[in-house]
Amino acid sequence: MKPFIETHIVELLKARDERAIGLLYDHYADALYGVAIKVMKDEVLAQDVLQEAFVKIWKNADRYDPDKARLFTWLFRVVQNTAIDAVRSRQRKTSKEIQTQDSNVYHIPTTQLAIEHLDLKAHTDGLEDKYKVVIDALFFQGMTQQEASDELNIPLGTVKSRLKIGLRELRKLFGMVVVFLML
Repeated sequence: MKPFIETHIVELLKARDERAIGLLYDHYADALYGVAIKVMKDEVLAQDVLQEAFVKIWKNADRYDPDKARLFTWLFRVVQNTAIDAVRSRQRKTSKEIQTQDSNVYHIPTTQLAIEHLDLKAHTDGLEDKYKVVIDALFFQGMTQQEASDELNIPLGTVKSRLKIGLRELRKLFGMVVVFLML
């Protein structure tokens, strides 16, 4: 690209002139889309990343310093970093959704269960509310400890402590079988 056009685009960006986005798109979109595709390996996701990157470019135009990098280099880095962040975010979400390898569920044959232990939710009524809420979130709503911490707006360590104390109280009330069911 000619230095004059690049300088003009930078001036428009810094002045918050919306024509800058059109010029950026006209002159750089194809190359930047290629960067997004290379990282994302999916056309639709790459389009989303490119759009998100253009928003970041617009919002952070004042951070561009022509003494540190050419405009394309800066744009390239914004798109590449946005794509990498999107990939990492998808990986974290996927790993949170399925946790089969780290399962802490014990398989107990149903012949060992007494009928009164099958309705555990009714038995948690004997617990203090702070323990009942944590046990309900973890065992009856299927949340992980981190999800319960976020949802209940209490620290993760507090969730773990309340779970431990709640299980201990259930053990006192109903015996050891309940604890094995809930581990």
